[in-house]
Amino acid sequence: MDIDLKISKRFDDLINVAAQLLGTRNTGSYPVAGVYRAPYDKVDSEKASQWGISCLHVLRTVFGETSDHYAKFDSLFSQFPDFTPVKKAFGILKAAKEDYSSGFVFNLQSAISGEIFQDFVELAKRALAEGNKDVAAVLACAALEDTLKRYAQKQGLAVDDKDMTDVVAALKSQGLVSGAQKTLLSTMPKIRNYAMHANWDKITEPDVNSVIGFVEQFLITYF
Repeated sequence: MDIDLKISKRFDDLINVAAQLLGTRNTGSYPVAGVYRAPYDKVDSEKASQWGISCLHVLRTVFGETSDHYAKFDSLFSQFPDFTPVKKAFGILKAAKEDYSSGFVFNLQSAISGEIFQDFVELAKRALAEGNKDVAAVLACAALEDTLKRYAQKQGLAVDDKDMTDVVAALKSQGLVSGAQKTLLSTMPKIRNYAMHANWDKITEPDVNSVIGFVEQFLITYF
């Protein structure tokens, strides 16, 4: 099963469990120091604990411990099995499922990837300016290859184990690159292969500049 389908199914399973958990609600009161009766409104304690831990695991895996989803759920978990915190946590879980289903997580990953690749491009530009053509070529080509693969994955193409030539071919066959971009892309695998196999004498500064320029424009357009 595809990882996205597994995660979506896990969200659905936990949402279904939450509905059952809320159905165990128990209200009443208990005596305190023989003076008055304190009200209580709780759900099944054991089930609440199991459900909460499972939810935290999924939220941490999908969104990370610094995410709002995880942090807010975690703050409520300490108040389980009280009914109101459990119900609020249920709302957070449903919001997380909606964000995941709408592609928010992937879009966030794409934005982060774009920033990382841009850092590689800036390093490549600096190396080239300092006369380190070969270093610049490696940095620029690494950014190029990973950028194309991430874009292909974003479009639903199975390219995890593909080399750059195959990734380019897949993008072209699906019409995901066109015009001048498609023409420029045809020359990129050769430059990449020269850089990754240390054929420095076959790479020129204009070659490196063309890779840097292509990646910069690609990031602006798609990330």
